[in-house]
Amino acid sequence: MADVSAGPGESREFVRLEVADGVGTIRLDRPKMNALDAQVQEEIRSAAIEATERDDVKAVVVYGGERVFAAGADIKEMAAMSYTDMVKRSGGLQSAFTAVARIPKPVVAAVTGYALGGGCELALCCDVRFAAEDAVLGQPEILLGIIPGAGGTQRLTRLVGPSKAKDLVFTGRFVKADEALAIGLVDRVLPKERVYEEALAWARQFAGAATYAVRAAKESIDRGLEVDLDTGLEIERQQFAALFATEDRTIGMGSFIENGPGKARFEGR
Repeated sequence: MADVSAGPGESREFVRLEVADGVGTIRLDRPKMNALDAQVQEEIRSAAIEATERDDVKAVVVYGGERVFAAGADIKEMAAMSYTDMVKRSGGLQSAFTAVARIPKPVVAAVTGYALGGGCELALCCDVRFAAEDAVLGQPEILLGIIPGAGGTQRLTRLVGPSKAKDLVFTGRFVKADEALAIGLVDRVLPKERVYEEALAWARQFAGAATYAVRAAKESIDRGLEVDLDTGLEIERQQFAALFATEDRTIGMGSFIENGPGKARFEGR
């Protein structure tokens, strides 16, 4: 995949945004295990912002390479931090990951090898997760005397439910791909050589989609999870009505009337 990133991407050392065929890959590349130190966290934020802003990016794959997704935080860096250091850093840690969760486009994690601690939390920020057969996920922070601090107690609970989340967070145990699939932590399990290509294929289906309708769907689902049902329904109603101002709505309905479903050629406006 050709890297056609420009601007902010030029200053990133360990995270790059590669764009081709309407799909942006946020690629982590910090040997050996993609440890997520403060620099990598901020580069993830930068790549997420760039992917959000670029009109040629219709969907995003988050990928750590063939060997490992991300094995967690940089423990050496973290061990040297005081309470006041972490008070200052923890907000930036959370918001860097939230920048991925807030990309207003479909986002898929292609998980190979380990996705532990912050690596698992990064995968949780994606809309769906494809995992290799030998992938291992988990939130082992409790074994360090701490708890997940980049969304693990919140996003994991919303995804798999409180009982399963408590089991994983309380024990810090590792979860293999088959169990991860069974509990809903990942959505597909694939041979490791196919994980990235399958994630790309999933993302490519949105290259010609109605961009603002997909955005409205993601916003409605994500924001709706944060509120009561009546408020969620109001969020949905507003997003639904707003789409009647888009050209894609006119194109989609006109195409349906003339040619039947699934044949519209949207313009992303």
